[in-house]
Amino acid sequence: MTFDDAFRSLRDRLNLPELKPLDLKLPVEPLRQQFLKIDYSSEPDAPELAEIRQLIIPGGAGPIKARLYVPLGAGVPPGPGILFFHGGGFVLGDLDSHDMLCRRLAEGSRCRVIAVDYRLAPENKFPSAHEDALAAWAWVQEKGGAAAGIDPARMAVAGDSAGGNLAAYLCQEMVRARGPKPAFQLLLYPLLQFADIRSKKMSPQESGFFISANLFEFFRGHYLPDPALCMDRRMSPLFSPIEDLKGLPPAHILLCGWDPLRDEGMAYGAKLRSLGVDATEREYSSMVHGFLNLTPISSTARIAAREAGLVTGRALGAL
Repeated sequence: MTFDDAFRSLRDRLNLPELKPLDLKLPVEPLRQQFLKIDYSSEPDAPELAEIRQLIIPGGAGPIKARLYVPLGAGVPPGPGILFFHGGGFVLGDLDSHDMLCRRLAEGSRCRVIAVDYRLAPENKFPSAHEDALAAWAWVQEKGGAAAGIDPARMAVAGDSAGGNLAAYLCQEMVRARGPKPAFQLLLYPLLQFADIRSKKMSPQESGFFISANLFEFFRGHYLPDPALCMDRRMSPLFSPIEDLKGLPPAHILLCGWDPLRDEGMAYGAKLRSLGVDATEREYSSMVHGFLNLTPISSTARIAAREAGLVTGRALGAL
C-alpha cells in the first residue's frame, strides 16, 4: 500500500475532509483559503497552555502581527524562547495554519514561542519576508523579549519549509552583521535554496499532497521579482559562502523521506558540521513534506512535533 492509499484509508475512517492538491490556476486569495485549513478542535492529546496572547511587532513597513504561546511548564520569566516562522512558500500560511504546531513546540520545549505573521507575496515581494524576520528578531533582542517573558540570550529560531529558510537566513545574517545570534536553530524540512526546481523529479508518493515542481515555480514567481535573485544568499542560504556559515548556532534539521527538500537539508547539515557547527538531523522516512500539520490524523506527526520541541528545550536549558 502506498502512502497515498494509507492516508486516504485513515482519512475515510476518521470521516475527515479530503486534502486536495492546491489549484495553482486560482488567484492567490482562494489558494490561501485552501491552504492547511484543518479542524484541530477534536485533536487527540492537544496540549493545554498557560496563555496564548496576540502581539504586535514594529516593522519597517508597518506593524507585524504575532502570537505568543506560553506552556504550563515555562517557569518564572524571563526564560528561554523560540521565534517561529511558518511555511507556505512565502505566499501562503498564517498564524492559524500553524497554530497547533506552535502549541506542540511550546509544550514539548517548555519554552515560550512567538509565531510571526510576516508579509506574504505577491503583494510583498522579496525581501519583504526576510526583512520582517529581522525586524522580529531585533524587537525580541531590544525590548520585546522582556515584554513576552523571554531572555533574549536564550532565544532560538525555528520554521518549517519557507519558514525554515527565514530561520536559517536570520542566523547567517547575524554572523554577517556581527549581531546577537540565536542560541539554536530548529529547521523543519527547510527550503534552503530556490534555484534547482525543475530537476526535482517527484513521484506521486514523493510529492504527497502539498508539493510539486510547479508549486515551487509558483512560489518563486510570486516572491522573486527577478529570477536571478534565486542565488541571492538571503534566498538560498545553502549556497552562502563559508564565512557566513562559520560560527553559526547549533542546528537541528528535521527531514522527511518523501520530500524533494530532503537532500538539501542533509547537505546543509553536512556543510555545517564540516565547518565545526554542531548540527544534527532527524529523518522521518515514511513522512511527506508538511506532515507536521497533519497532527489530527497522524500520531507520528504529533510525536515528531513534541520531539522537535524536546530537542530545542534541551538545547536552551529549559529541560
